[in-house]
Amino acid sequence: MPRTRYTIVIADRGTGVVRRLTIGLRAGLITVLLVFFLPVLIGLGARWSALDEISHLRVRSTTLEVENTSYRAATEALTSQIQSLQTAVDDLGARSQLDPAAAKAMEKLPPALKTRAVGGMAGAAMSSSALFAPSFSAPEDTFGMLRDLLKGLERYLNLVKKDVEYRESLAAATPTIWPTRGWLSGGYGMRADPFTGAPDFHPGLDISADKGSPVYATADGTVSSSSWTGDYGNLIVLQHRFGIATRYGHLSKFLVKPGQRVGRGDLIAYVGATGRATGAHLHYEVIVNGRLLNPLRLLFTKPGA
Repeated sequence: MPRTRYTIVIADRGTGVVRRLTIGLRAGLITVLLVFFLPVLIGLGARWSALDEISHLRVRSTTLEVENTSYRAATEALTSQIQSLQTAVDDLGARSQLDPAAAKAMEKLPPALKTRAVGGMAGAAMSSSALFAPSFSAPEDTFGMLRDLLKGLERYLNLVKKDVEYRESLAAATPTIWPTRGWLSGGYGMRADPFTGAPDFHPGLDISADKGSPVYATADGTVSSSSWTGDYGNLIVLQHRFGIATRYGHLSKFLVKPGQRVGRGDLIAYVGATGRATGAHLHYEVIVNGRLLNPLRLLFTKPGA
């Protein structure tokens, strides 16, 4: 069966040129189909591409949402840590201000006791290179850097806190107030014995006062003993921290018992003339690590102040 062929005539009226294009039926149908269906295929391709892009954007959106949630949680954690550090800084700033009298008394203590209390933080200071690391492009790197920075600051503050706590404890244990109200009738050091007139070393202070005058603890501590003790008569010994102790002699009456905790300024006894005494007065001593110390070096505050 002969193939059906079609001739398409194209004529140019201006020049009179005539062109003929002969095609078969199959080729013609294919051409027509291409003309009609090519836009449809292009549209379908564009749609599939758009759907793929939308799917990609949805996945990206889900990823970003997860990342944002993670960053938000990290930000909240960092904010909470910063607030905690700020509170710690404020607290340390308030606690680091010692009472002037206590600070002066601590300066008079033996070097072994006061070294840390005046700021022995060698090696604790952080250099700027340790505090500030180079910037990073990725947010997670930045959060990691901030976490490390805050942890470093927290460790530093803990060191400072220990130093402040030491100074607080030492200040509380330092005998800074006069143990009673009266007048100084005997000093620390060599003097003439009031009974024999011979040269004699006096290990403390004699503070004359009326019998029954109150006697106060000069620092925080624990009652080590309260009993009759030879020449001291009725004697109270207070044991403070850091190897510091105080003695209160010639008392007329005890108000505390062994093992009892007392604070600076607490009433512990009354002035008397018991033991080897020529009249009513308080004999007061300070001992640091087993060695006597002149109490006048530490007395900067009146009793009850």
